[in-house]
Amino acid sequence: MKQLILSFAILISGAFAFASCNLISSAGFNSKGLPTPDVEDEIAMDVESAVQIDHSVWNALLQEYVTEDGWVDYKGFKTDRQKLDQYLTMLSDQSPADSWSTAELLAYYINLYNAYTVDLILRNYPLKSIKDLNGPWTREFIRVGDTRISLGGLEHSILRKMNEPRIHFAINCASVSCPKLMNEAFTAENIEEQLEKATRQFINSDKNEISEKSVKLSSIFDWYKGDFTEDGQSLIEYVNRYSNIRINSDASVSFKDYDWNLNEAK
Repeated sequence: MKQLILSFAILISGAFAFASCNLISSAGFNSKGLPTPDVEDEIAMDVESAVQIDHSVWNALLQEYVTEDGWVDYKGFKTDRQKLDQYLTMLSDQSPADSWSTAELLAYYINLYNAYTVDLILRNYPLKSIKDLNGPWTREFIRVGDTRISLGGLEHSILRKMNEPRIHFAINCASVSCPKLMNEAFTAENIEEQLEKATRQFINSDKNEISEKSVKLSSIFDWYKGDFTEDGQSLIEYVNRYSNIRINSDASVSFKDYDWNLNEAK
């Protein structure tokens, strides 16, 4: 009996350790009333928006402290803590509404997620992994107007609800296997081009191993398979839209282990 209990405990602890920003189910999260419009085939750029958010402070920080390959200089970020706090306050003082364009909302939510993830790391730096923290994706530490929301809530109940699977390659959870943190802010004017770039770069990076006859994909494609196949296409068909190598329709598909070490510049 003791052996059975021990085995069960190990199984549960292993399953808990496997939970992450990309694994937490949308169950238990809600959008807190924040708008989540569906994204069309291509994000409309000509729709007027009630606001135009200035992401220039965040853009300057990313240019200074994030490499082209997405490695983050957290020590450097700490020296510019005041500017990051200024940007977070500006974001948090906004109240997203249906009068915002879809492009403006997407850019806002993606930058909000990424900036608050950097903030979370800096508040606990130095550390080896975001998973060393207690409830990093369930803690409601993000303020949006009068609302508090978690990283998990922002991802699962807002961004994923917008019917735009490319967001998975735009948000960054501060880990080696995550899609890289882009060293530029997302903006409403450039969001379509930026999402295409982020998706294409991730799929053709070493986060995936692609050949004509077999693919070993990032676990993101396993965890969120439904987001990529919602319109009836297969995973291979989705990846083929962006891959530099044409994958056979009958290619074998497997998934890579995820590296949760901090995405810190060395």
